[in-house]
Amino acid sequence: MIPSSINPNIEQIALRLKTIPESPGVYQHLDAEGKVLYVGKARNLQRRVSSYFTHYDDKSPKIKMLVRSVRDIRVTVVATEVDALLLENSLIKRYQPRYNSMLKDDKSYPYLCITDEEYPRLLYTRRRNIKGHYYGPYPNGRILRELQEVIRQLFTYRTCDRMGKRPCMKYQIGLCGAPCAGKQSKEDYLATIESIRRLLKGDFGDLLDELKARMYAAAEALRFEEAELIKHKIHLLEEYQGRSTVVGTNVKDVDVVSLLSDDNASAGGPAAWVNFMRIKHGAIIYSISNEVKKQLDESDSELLATIIPALHEQSQSTATEVILPFAVPDLPEEYLRQTVNPKGDRRKLLELSIRNVESYRKQCLHQRALTQGEAAPQAVKLLERLQKALQLPTLPLNIDCFDNSHLQGAYPVAGMVRFTAGKPNKDAYRKFNIRANQGNDDYASMAEVIERHYSKNSPPDLLVVDGGEGQMRAAWEVTHNKMGLDIPIAGLAKDDRHKTNELLYFTPSIQVVQLKPTDPLFHLLERLQDEVHRFAVTYHKDKRSKGTFRTTLTDIPGIGEKTAHNLLLRFGSVKQTQLQTFDDLAAVIGPAKAKIVYTHLHPND
Repeated sequence: MIPSSINPNIEQIALRLKTIPESPGVYQHLDAEGKVLYVGKARNLQRRVSSYFTHYDDKSPKIKMLVRSVRDIRVTVVATEVDALLLENSLIKRYQPRYNSMLKDDKSYPYLCITDEEYPRLLYTRRRNIKGHYYGPYPNGRILRELQEVIRQLFTYRTCDRMGKRPCMKYQIGLCGAPCAGKQSKEDYLATIESIRRLLKGDFGDLLDELKARMYAAAEALRFEEAELIKHKIHLLEEYQGRSTVVGTNVKDVDVVSLLSDDNASAGGPAAWVNFMRIKHGAIIYSISNEVKKQLDESDSELLATIIPALHEQSQSTATEVILPFAVPDLPEEYLRQTVNPKGDRRKLLELSIRNVESYRKQCLHQRALTQGEAAPQAVKLLERLQKALQLPTLPLNIDCFDNSHLQGAYPVAGMVRFTAGKPNKDAYRKFNIRANQGNDDYASMAEVIERHYSKNSPPDLLVVDGGEGQMRAAWEVTHNKMGLDIPIAGLAKDDRHKTNELLYFTPSIQVVQLKPTDPLFHLLERLQDEVHRFAVTYHKDKRSKGTFRTTLTDIPGIGEKTAHNLLLRFGSVKQTQLQTFDDLAAVIGPAKAKIVYTHLHPND
């Protein structure tokens, strides 16, 4: 037993230890104020708790600190090791003890929520402040976007804040059954919501069987239009299941967990990174990677024994099997059957999980390096000010900025730059050729490139557009309403002398954030704006000089890029070219080609 010089309360603790039974259970170390310092589980409470207060010199520095701070011990006896595991998880979440390893906060990740209302809605949210049942979090934006799109095509449900007494436009375009106006019965509407719940839980098989049964019943009753509609939904669901399937559907319901640890973590202290995946019918229906701060120098298996129950509960997993890279002795087999070093499809899943956790570890260490560089303190302070000014949910470590560039509507391109920790991250810069229009609609061009980029790439902490209210609304419409992304959006507006004078923020109403031209935060945003403008204009000039742009004029048979280029340089745009007379055109490109262009642009003359 340790001496009183280390812990003055050791005599009372020794008496307390004698009363602790040799049974499975959970123990809590308390400080002088009764605050919980550490929560642990044990097969034998007497043996495990006593071990903290013997062989002091052999303990790690952090355990020594814990032992010096303990003033009392609280124990709870349970019937089985599984009960101990679940109670430990519950108490850690409740008390957030200082010495327990904790999963990194996931509040910035998006959830899908089925609200607790008479006619429930399906909402996308990052804050769990709505009454309802939550699914997620979803750190993988691509999976969430695909899932939302499939649900919207499969089911009709209300999205309005308040239910009126007559159908709205959503009913007219087939996105809602209008239960508010009695067009859809409450029983039928709740059955639809229940189907959405099952899809979010990954129950593809049962849902497909139910849809097929309904299709056959409709066909037998000669309701062929209804049967065809259900058939289309079956096709959508099977197509989504096929995109999600990574192994054979014989892997019915399992969890997959992998972990990497680092005692240094690039000078940030001991840490570990964990990836957790839920698999149903061969498809990944949930995947999350997270960072864990080691508090008592726990081994990898000890960490997983604590982390797995938390992730199992968070993901609402129904699995009875977990695939692991190594055995976890403290995880009872009655709770989850362990499959270690698997073969076949299970091996593929474990390798995928390991790739995910390796990638996530690199991201974390990279961001840490950026925020711990020479200029980091000042940059972080600026970003913290920006976060506060715009009321952002997270520190805007990654800021993306978009800008369009064209010549009177011709040669339309766009550029995107990313600032990471207040510095240009040139590896993330992107160039775009505008496809959908000829560049005379800046709003459409902005929406196009944003959708193209974030359909394949992770969203930033803040999206900035080089423009005012119109560009911001275009960005909001495509990210929030079309793609279901909850990206904060800001705009940099210019005055009549083309100088940036306002920082705008979309809430979704436009808010103005006043900044003085001498403010360092203003200078940071100005550098961001100058960089994206330089990048987009440089690309525009490069493409124009190579004559590789396509316009309405180059689509005219017999008119090449050089001729189109000469016309645009002379008249400024396709629209202005169309307003010219035949003689005006001939003076630039000659009568033969002028006749071709004039005839094409004036078909009714």
